[in-house]
Amino acid sequence: MRFQPIIVPGWRNSGPDHWQTLWQHSLPHAVRVSQRDWENPNPDDWIGAVAACVEAAPWPALLIAHSLGCIASVALPTALHGRVAGALLVAPADIERPGAAPGLASFGPIPTRSLGFQSVVVASDNDPCCALPRARDFAHHWGSRIVVLSGAGHINAAAGFGDWPDGLKILRALRRRAAWRVSAPMRRIPAIARA
Repeated sequence: MRFQPIIVPGWRNSGPDHWQTLWQHSLPHAVRVSQRDWENPNPDDWIGAVAACVEAAPWPALLIAHSLGCIASVALPTALHGRVAGALLVAPADIERPGAAPGLASFGPIPTRSLGFQSVVVASDNDPCCALPRARDFAHHWGSRIVVLSGAGHINAAAGFGDWPDGLKILRALRRRAAWRVSAPMRRIPAIARA
């Protein structure tokens, strides 16, 4: 089964050394969500940009999101959930936490419904943008599996996550789980010619 990898960066985008950027260049057919304004995120624009990529995908989408990109991904309209095979949600940003950047609060409230597709939350036990109990709550509400990394910070380039081969293993496992859940298109049977 073929999937469309869609890279969904967070606030201020992912730089050249970030695992998302490196994966974008190594994953076949990967596309990256482009936002009009990376510095001053608008939830309608951001969620709309993710939705447009999902709608344009020729195959079921495999979302690969980081930080605020996770929040934009889980806020996709329910009508599009059937076009998503799975989501890797790395270091979701708790935009409702005390001290969060004021411009990010407009993305709230964070959705608390089950996503209806395969998903994995990858969280760190010392992420400054999301306490581990909160990440566990997100995973529970979204119906996601959770993988907890020790001392991984915000799981970005600044925390030493460049190529992140262990993340690719998590992505491959997610892809395998998604593959058996996605129905293959029905084969078209030609009409019987009448004599």
